[in-house]
Amino acid sequence: MNYVEKEEKRMAGYLFVHFTGEDRDGEQVYFSVSRDGLHWRDLNQGKPVLRSKIGMRGVRDPFPVRDPESGRIYLIATDLRIEAGNGWEAAQYRGSRDLIVWETEDLVHWSEERACTVGVPGAGCVWAPEAVYDNEKEQFFVFWASMTQKKGEPESKQKIYASWTKNFREFSEPFLYLERDTHVIDTTIIADQGWYYRISKDETNKCLVLERGKTLTGVFQPVKSRTLEELKGVEGPEAYLLPDNRTWCLIADRFHENRGYLPMLSRNLEKGELEILPDGSYDMGKSMKRHGGVLALSDQEYDRLMQAFS
Repeated sequence: MNYVEKEEKRMAGYLFVHFTGEDRDGEQVYFSVSRDGLHWRDLNQGKPVLRSKIGMRGVRDPFPVRDPESGRIYLIATDLRIEAGNGWEAAQYRGSRDLIVWETEDLVHWSEERACTVGVPGAGCVWAPEAVYDNEKEQFFVFWASMTQKKGEPESKQKIYASWTKNFREFSEPFLYLERDTHVIDTTIIADQGWYYRISKDETNKCLVLERGKTLTGVFQPVKSRTLEELKGVEGPEAYLLPDNRTWCLIADRFHENRGYLPMLSRNLEKGELEILPDGSYDMGKSMKRHGGVLALSDQEYDRLMQAFS
């Protein structure tokens, strides 16, 4: 029995790691916690918990993932700081090809950050990295967006690349994972009842696209979802199981309206059924939360975070 199987019944809260924007301290790592996954409390008095002192000296899109065998937690993030003033064109076409990585055993004491080069030669950036554990391969499947231009393409385009790792130090040769007619950047993957569900931002309509497949690198089929088709101006999708262990919460950043994250609930991802929660039924905390990731916590982990950073 691995760590996750031992702790599964005792998961009693959530950690949301995120950044807050392009102000001076906005592109660092912030922590918020929740008991129910819908009402969040900002930690560390709303100040960054982790800061990157290497690379671009800023991070965006932080994402936590737990090793199900050891319980060790890794935090990966985009090496980027728009606040430095170089602009989005430089960030996309001449940006860092590194991931920034932290790791911890207790969520309070973290390793020094390290830079890991994963971007393919010629890639303009490595954005919005995430990872999911493959139980059969006993490795993490890591994926991110890079601006590249293949031979014969009229111009560069954001595509999703991927790699395998066991320790977030050594990575397999990166490969092209997902490409669409237009750019594709924000993507998340979850496992549910024998399927992998992939949720990506459609850059054409600025909405989210839901797909599912039996294996991480196999064929994914579209899952029609009226809710997602009609919800425009969103990005940064993240999904996690609520405490009942049946209901998925999908959150999406309403970037177009600058309104922060919106939660949606589903007990039937197979049919794409999602319910948008009304205002007042959730609380994302005081700070404006930008693209991040959510990690389920044990009761002990929740209490430890509260003691260290409340």
